[in-house]
Amino acid sequence: MRLQGRSVFGAVIHLTIAIVCLAGIQTAQAKIVVPPTGSVIEVDTGTLKSVIGAFEQAEEAIKAHDLDKVMGMYSPQYNFHGLKKDDIRKIWKELFDEYQDIASTHLFTKMTKVGGGRAAMLEVTCTGHLWAKSKTSGLYVPIDSWYEEIHYLVLEDGVWRLRGNVGESPRVLPFGTAPHPLF
Repeated sequence: MRLQGRSVFGAVIHLTIAIVCLAGIQTAQAKIVVPPTGSVIEVDTGTLKSVIGAFEQAEEAIKAHDLDKVMGMYSPQYNFHGLKKDDIRKIWKELFDEYQDIASTHLFTKMTKVGGGRAAMLEVTCTGHLWAKSKTSGLYVPIDSWYEEIHYLVLEDGVWRLRGNVGESPRVLPFGTAPHPLF
C-alpha cells in the first residue's frame, strides 16, 4: 500500500520518530526502540539484547560525559566516510564541551547477521536523532538525525561495536547531505 509516494510503514516510522522526539525533547532521555510490528529482526534474542545493551551503555556514558566509555562503542577499525575513531573522539569531546543533557533516539527496524565466525557483522537499520541542551542558550537543539542508516556492528571482546556504515564511502558527499557518524 502506498500513501502519496511513501509506504505506510515509512509513514508510521516518521510518525513514531516525531512522537518520540516531542515526548522526549524536554527530558533529554535516550530511547532505544525496536517496533514490535514491521521490524525485521533476523538475529537471536540474545544478540538483539546485547546490541540494545551496548547502545544503552553508550547512552549512559554520554549522559555522564564519559568520553572513554563512549569511545568503547566504536571499533578500533571504525571508518565512516573516512572518519576514524580518533576523529569521532574529537567530535564527542566538542559536543561535551558545548552541550549538556545529550540524548538520542534509536529506532531499529532491521537487524541482520552477515558472514560467519570471527568475520560476522550485523547490519542494523536505524532511524533516529541526537539532541542536547546548549550550555550557551539553555535551549534544546538538534545535533544530528538519520533515516534508515545501516550501521555495521562487529563483536569484539564480547561486545558489539560500531564499525562503520553500509556501502562505499564517496570521495565527496553530494551537495545537501551530511555524514551521520555518531550513531
